[in-house]
Amino acid sequence: MSNQHTPHIKATSADFAETVLMPGDPLRSKFVAENFLENARLVNNVRGVQGYTGTYRGMPVSVMASGMGMPSIGIYSHELYNFFGVENIIRIGSAGGLADDVQLRDVIIGMGACTNSCYQEQYHFGGNYAPIASYNLLRRAVEEAEAIGVRYKVGNLLSSDVFYNADPDFNERWYKMGVLGVEMEAAALYMNAAAAGKNALAICTVSDHIRRGEALDADARQNTFTDMMTIALNVATSV
Repeated sequence: MSNQHTPHIKATSADFAETVLMPGDPLRSKFVAENFLENARLVNNVRGVQGYTGTYRGMPVSVMASGMGMPSIGIYSHELYNFFGVENIIRIGSAGGLADDVQLRDVIIGMGACTNSCYQEQYHFGGNYAPIASYNLLRRAVEEAEAIGVRYKVGNLLSSDVFYNADPDFNERWYKMGVLGVEMEAAALYMNAAAAGKNALAICTVSDHIRRGEALDADARQNTFTDMMTIALNVATSV
């Protein structure tokens, strides 16, 4: 824990709650702060990556953006875990659906995160590491989804380093292995949590379906994924 600023976060450990919700989009961070948190204050805005701390149901909760991709969430989650005393990070992001029974606006709770990234190579395993969520956060998220009647799926995400993939069969191969959806951050978050002895979970709303060509617009992705936000906030105040 540190009271010193990092290159990416101009704050102190006292500025953050033990649990941080982490969307990719800074405007989604702002949306959560303005619509869910009480007495929210801006605690970080380096590079426009907005971070806020307030209360929800009387409990301190923070929300801060991660930016896009594993290098970006890798930086922010590492600093929060290792320098600012954060214990739990819950990613609240969007995902492209792959599985046949996944629909637009479904919530995917990422039990595991496959990846085509080389992020794990820094650990020199000599093999492949299987990034998984923290069970206590996952269990609570499932309970909250059930309680509020949200349509959800639990299973594998794919954290991809590539958005526009030159291989036309890339997603099809992961679909055949039962992956529910594709996003770009969860695997790095799960690895950082494991390395730091902390907790992590990715909760994603399906913004488009890759195989069916369905999609929601940018405004919907930014402002209407409130089921996912509610689940994450309820988990944050119960762990």
